[in-house]
Amino acid sequence: MKIVLISTYELGRQPFGIVSPAAWLRAAGHEVVCLDLTRQEVDELAILSAERIAIYLPMHTATRLAARLIPVLRGKNSQARICCYGLYAPMNADYLRSLGVEKLIGGEFEAELVAWASQSDGRAQETCVTSMERLAFRIPDRAGLPAIEKYAHLVLPEGGYRVVGSTEASRGCKHLCRHCPIVPVYKGVFRIVARDVVMEDVRRQVAAGAQHISFGDPDFFNGIGHAVKLMEEFHREFPDTSYDVTIKIEHLRKHEDLLPKLRDTGCLFVISAVESVDDTVLEKLEKGHTRADFQHVATKFREVGLTLHPTFVPFTPWTTHESYLDLLRVLRQEALIENVAPVQLAIRLLIPEGSRMLELDDIRTSVGSFDAESLVYPWSNADMRLDALSTKVQDIAAASDVAKWPRSKTFAAIWAAAHEAAGLQIPELAPAPTKGVPFLSEPWYCCAEPTKHQLVSLGVGPVEKQQPATLTADSFV
Repeated sequence: MKIVLISTYELGRQPFGIVSPAAWLRAAGHEVVCLDLTRQEVDELAILSAERIAIYLPMHTATRLAARLIPVLRGKNSQARICCYGLYAPMNADYLRSLGVEKLIGGEFEAELVAWASQSDGRAQETCVTSMERLAFRIPDRAGLPAIEKYAHLVLPEGGYRVVGSTEASRGCKHLCRHCPIVPVYKGVFRIVARDVVMEDVRRQVAAGAQHISFGDPDFFNGIGHAVKLMEEFHREFPDTSYDVTIKIEHLRKHEDLLPKLRDTGCLFVISAVESVDDTVLEKLEKGHTRADFQHVATKFREVGLTLHPTFVPFTPWTTHESYLDLLRVLRQEALIENVAPVQLAIRLLIPEGSRMLELDDIRTSVGSFDAESLVYPWSNADMRLDALSTKVQDIAAASDVAKWPRSKTFAAIWAAAHEAAGLQIPELAPAPTKGVPFLSEPWYCCAEPTKHQLVSLGVGPVEKQQPATLTADSFV
């Protein structure tokens, strides 16, 4: 069977969601072409000859891009059967079916993809399935994708960069944060990727030139025993290779004794979805931490000499001018201005189909009808000035990316815009001691609506700007 696996976007990394099933499908005897449309053009011959096309949907932006791409694919090859898989496939099943998608797979998708690809007679009997099967993961097969140096790189504070590889040591999450897109699919379940599989994947990428590995797990500390053994084995074998991980504030507080081990095994930074410094909002999101917990963790990171990259969803229906200004003040007080990508200060809460946010009365009664094209329940702040501020901060973040402003200059512009929006005099932002930090050239974000600038740079925006065959994420801010 001739199968094309497509990724439309995955944060500047080689997409694990196509290199993992590629290994399974090739082992089953299928002929597989992998396409990452952030770094490759559509392979016309591969699409024309494909019997099956499967599109990976790990996040909202990838799904919006896929929705633009599917009609193009069907126009080129109307006989190919199309599957969508990943977190956002079952959540948007009806809309994707309306585009001509035959099969939708959520959860652990590799075995289900093999079964679908191997079905020779008739159409898929179960059109939408979410599997929590415990899989014996195979070593990812990255053949056919651009070299890893073509992807996001690690920017070093002292200058220069490192080539970045990526992998996953686990999937799903045992937590139930109300706004998280993982929760409607995994419902508190997480699955471990065997350590020998992870290490062999790392081994091959290091041999291919990787100097840093980015672990894409939703939470690296979900399986703490697995994580610690992996950290230790990683460092023993690759003492000169650095890495980064994503870990909840809740876990960083609970396991703060492991911060020195993270540092000593080569972890350069930890990404953590803080989301807000407002305890009322954190409680609504069921994040499992408080403002004080975040500040405690930030202090511990400074003491240990480890870099924290907090991410935020600063614009929610509950955001006020004071709460936004409070966030900016906290970042300055905690010496985190350099640690926060400017786009993080512009992000709006995402409410997709199936979101637990809809359990809240004040959300359910205030959102608009589901917008199938945007794949969200639209909402507006009661104070329209906050929505305007969100757009203004997006514009500032985009301008800073184009002009290559230092983050301190961008922060100062956002600081001024936030005070002006609130009708307040702009307090002097005295220069604060800053220290450069390592970061990836394409910042992490989740549970948020992509900004208008991100969508245009990735090929999603006004119809006349659509170029789904030549998508690029090079200008992602």
